This record gives sequence, C-alpha cells and structure tokens, in this order.
Amino acid sequence: MRKLIIAGLMAATTATGLAVPTMASAQNRDIRDARQDLREEQRELRDARRYGDRGDVREERRDVRQARREVREEWREYRDRNRNLYRRPAYVGPQGWRYRPVTPGYRFQPAYYGQRYWINDPYRYRLPASRPGTRWIRYGNDVVLVDMRSGRVVQVYDRFFF
Repeated sequence: MRKLIIAGLMAATTATGLAVPTMASAQNRDIRDARQDLREEQRELRDARRYGDRGDVREERRDVRQARREVREEWREYRDRNRNLYRRPAYVGPQGWRYRPVTPGYRFQPAYYGQRYWINDPYRYRLPASRPGTRWIRYGNDVVLVDMRSGRVVQVYDRFFF
C-alpha cells in the first residue's frame, strides 16, 4: 500500500510540473560549478605569477580564459532556456534620454540610476553580487553596475535583456 501511495505522489508531481525545480537546480549547479572552476583557475594564475616561470603563467592565463568562456556559455544556456525571464517591458529613460553604449568609467547623471531603474533581485538574473555602495541598474537593454555615490560605471553587460 505504501509503495502505491508513493508511486501515485511521484506521478502526480511529474504530471503537475513540480519536477521543474529539480531541472532548475541542475542548471544553477552547472553555473555555480563553472564559476567555482574559474575562481580556482584564477587562484592558480596568481600562484604561477608568484612562484612560476613565464611558461607557467602563459598556461594558467590560457586556462583562465577557457574557464571564463565556460562560465559565459553556461550563463547563455541558462538565459536561452529561461527567455521569458529576460524579456522585459520597454525601457523608459529619463526625459531627453537617448541610448549611448557605455563602458566602465562612464559617469551617469543621478536620474539614470534612480530607484526606478534598480534591479532589485540580481540573483534572479544570475548577476554577480554587487559590492557595498554599488547597484545593478537597467540601462536600455543593458545591465550596468554603478557606484551609487559617484555615478561611475563599474561593469556592463550589453544586450542583457531581449
């Protein structure tokens, strides 16, 4: 009897789509593992710079580039599987707004990084954690990490939203 009840619960769970969180956690695990590999490669590069020769440093740089590429690929796969999450309503900028690509070091006027442009749940989009005093904001279809005191751009992800 107990086996029948468990089998029924498993079938009902699968039929209602409650098995999806398992798939989502596997996707999160892939991204998390790729980021952990990147951190390990960066640590090995630091050690090679301290204690190794030029050949070691060159090899570790190559490994770091490959690990970064893997992180980007994992994130793109996640984004492609969750397209609805990255479809946002049209961006409405401050008065007189016109899109211009920005790079780190660019300085925004305060109207561009006001509360209405904040990304309140960066983890939802798998963005890295922001440091104290910085905030992720939406700028057009880009996501920009801004120093809230100076308005300076710290990091940019172009064409983040669809």
